Amino acid sequence: MTKASVELEMRSYLQRIATGPELSKDLTEEETRRAVSAILDGTADEVHSAIFLIALRMKRETNAENRGGLRALLDHSIQVTSHINDVVHIADPFNGFTRGLPAAPFLPSVLAACGIATLSSGAESVGPKYGATHRQVLRAIGVNVELLPASAARQLEAPRCGWAYVDQRYTCPGLHALIELRTRIVKRPMLTTLEVLLAPVLGQDATHLVTGYVHKSYPPVYSMLARQAGYASAAIVRGVEGGVIASLNQTSRLVRFCNSGDDEAVRLDPFEIGLESAGRAVPLPDNLPSVDLNDGIGPRVDAGAVALAAAAAGQNALRGQPGPMYDSLVYGGAVILWHLGHVSTLQEGAAAARQTLDSGEALRRLEAAQQ
Repeated sequence: MTKASVELEMRSYLQRIATGPELSKDLTEEETRRAVSAILDGTADEVHSAIFLIALRMKRETNAENRGGLRALLDHSIQVTSHINDVVHIADPFNGFTRGLPAAPFLPSVLAACGIATLSSGAESVGPKYGATHRQVLRAIGVNVELLPASAARQLEAPRCGWAYVDQRYTCPGLHALIELRTRIVKRPMLTTLEVLLAPVLGQDATHLVTGYVHKSYPPVYSMLARQAGYASAAIVRGVEGGVIASLNQTSRLVRFCNSGDDEAVRLDPFEIGLESAGRAVPLPDNLPSVDLNDGIGPRVDAGAVALAAAAAGQNALRGQPGPMYDSLVYGGAVILWHLGHVSTLQEGAAAARQTLDSGEALRRLEAAQQ
């Protein structure tokens, strides 16, 4: 399509979706795919792109529009198939963590030690939250965060490693190029929902999604989109800060599906696996520095300092040191092991996760990925 034809098409879409809450019209799946493809290609005007994304957000995206957006992202993504039968994709929020230390960057090491090939994905820093991300934490401990999907597949296949991280810039370069635009439109667009569904490496037989949510309306959306993206199963956790690890001191909820089965809602209770924590997550250390990004929100905790603190706490947990980081890895690992059917109960999953931490095997898996 020519630049002029793309502009006319985008104008027609904007006239329909940006006319207010009562008059706006929904787009079809194919129309949304075409619009998002033009945005990812860079052929759509930047102003049109920004208006399109925020107008959909304000109108509220329909299932058809989400499906169309996902199709466009998958069309623009680089995905490779490994020689491993099953691969688990852990997808924490790309905008990171600010209220506690993220533990999930260390979950792939725990799962790899249990014999499960696992990768995580993310980006350096995404607004409007700008929290500590998997990339920042893993880079702080010397893990290679610049792997292409093909290299990550080989790392998954390595017997002594079995896990990897792949950055968005290598999975979907067109999406990564929109980070600055997303910062300028302030509010989270549909891309925030869709980006966690892009698995850089697929299993030969099956790929399994583990992601989190905050708002109660999201599990059916993620379930629908995960099936469309080709996942054999999905575990969608109401986790702390929308992450994949549930609260350590109160009950939470997991929505899951396996193969062609229906969605199942599961109550998660940390006390059932012997966890007794004073807080919901790994607390931030005292006296972390703050930064002001001049975005109108004001000072916030320095994500780089959070990442460094998480890196230290995570390595200590992998050495078997008790505490909330250790408990988070036990809990997160137990839920995933149970979801995948590797254990019959959460208690068995917790015992398996504890064994990898106490024996040092999870630490050895982490070290195998360090440069």
